[in-house]
Amino acid sequence: MSILDLFRVDGKVAVVTGSGRGIGRAISLALADAGADVVVTSRRSAEVAEVAAEVRARGQRALELPGDLRDQGMPARLAQAAVDELGSLDIWVNNAGGTDDAHVQPLTVTTDEQMRDMFELNLLAAFAGSREAALRMTNGGAIVNVSSGAGMRAAPNTGAYAASKAALLNLTQTMAAEVASQGIRVNAISPGIVPTESFFRVLQFTEDDLEKLATTVPLGRLGKPEDMAAAVLYFTSPASGWVTGQNLLIGGGRDGGRSVEHR
Repeated sequence: MSILDLFRVDGKVAVVTGSGRGIGRAISLALADAGADVVVTSRRSAEVAEVAAEVRARGQRALELPGDLRDQGMPARLAQAAVDELGSLDIWVNNAGGTDDAHVQPLTVTTDEQMRDMFELNLLAAFAGSREAALRMTNGGAIVNVSSGAGMRAAPNTGAYAASKAALLNLTQTMAAEVASQGIRVNAISPGIVPTESFFRVLQFTEDDLEKLATTVPLGRLGKPEDMAAAVLYFTSPASGWVTGQNLLIGGGRDGGRSVEHR
């Protein structure tokens, strides 16, 4: 067997949340390229349909389930649909998240409601998804949480977001310890600067800013969704079969400074 075979996920069924665009789309297509069937889900049904078509074009089955993970019961519906329609649930990627606030602000003017909303979006939805997935991974499996470099340090003006992502890292470690005996591995990735739609909308960067921003990254470029997808494939494949409870910062060597890691 070639070492490259360890990066295959043939016959596995994956749920990727927030998979209609950006990093989630790249993760879904990477898993399909490696042999997995994929449940595609996000709030925008048209984007879900487009990504599902791309998965099928790669010769894999795709299930389209648009919806909001904050709706009660949605994570359980996704997990059960994977089992009922595709035959199992082996991989769960908590990619949905970010922020719905189109501005940044210090913690001193952040309201209780804004903090609760951020934790609901970035932590509670991932918690519920991980729980429902683990309950159905009867033959072991892999869960990957998409956190952020912002959750690993001080993040002035994006404190609520960063706090929710920091909590997600602890959730990763704790759940990994609790489900290891069931053969379920739980890991996280923390993207650095990846210019996605919310990056421009929330942080108000323009295309003209990107070249200057890239100079702050030791490897000399900004991140791409495919950089994140490759790491998720590692964490969900047999290649990482002896790895759990870990977080991988994918930031081109940049681990300090202003927080700009929104998906």
